[in-house]
Amino acid sequence: MCASRRRAVLRCLTALAFSAVALTGCSGGGGGPADATAPGTSATPSAPAGETVSPPTPGGGTDPDGTSAPDGAAPWAGTKQFVQIDDAWTRDGRTYLSVRPARKEAITEPYEAWVIVPGEGPYSTVPMAEDAQVLLSVPLGDDAHPASYSRAEFVSRLTAQSSSARPGLGYDLSFDGEGQVTRLQSLYMS
Repeated sequence: MCASRRRAVLRCLTALAFSAVALTGCSGGGGGPADATAPGTSATPSAPAGETVSPPTPGGGTDPDGTSAPDGAAPWAGTKQFVQIDDAWTRDGRTYLSVRPARKEAITEPYEAWVIVPGEGPYSTVPMAEDAQVLLSVPLGDDAHPASYSRAEFVSRLTAQSSSARPGLGYDLSFDGEGQVTRLQSLYMS
């Protein structure tokens, strides 16, 4: 009974967070903080048809800790980011992710949990390094504790999720100096 109550509370909190984001998005005006800090990357020829990809941000991206990618480097190069992933695919032996920045907020009452605060704006395509580490936990992984999976398993598990469920998932990504994802870890969600 306790687990079902916890899930109900999490669903309510998630719905509340989405509602708050929707209401603040309706206020208009544009050009707010999210617009000014949402870095993008250049499109690759392997982006799926119809995907919107933002151009690179001059001077590189900024991670949640405030460190920036060096000038002239790919956005997010050498940084860590918390993101949403809308899609993932493999083409010509490379794995690509469609990402945009998001935030995670801890909730400690009545139970400890995370709420994903979706980002705004278009998704950007980023490549994964060949030797990228993929750590998944529930709901994409099989356990509450992060476990190692292959890039192909991640793509399969993500694309098996409904498109309406994907915005509720969050990921910590680490990028190398060339802007490739070297580590992906999903945020545990019960």
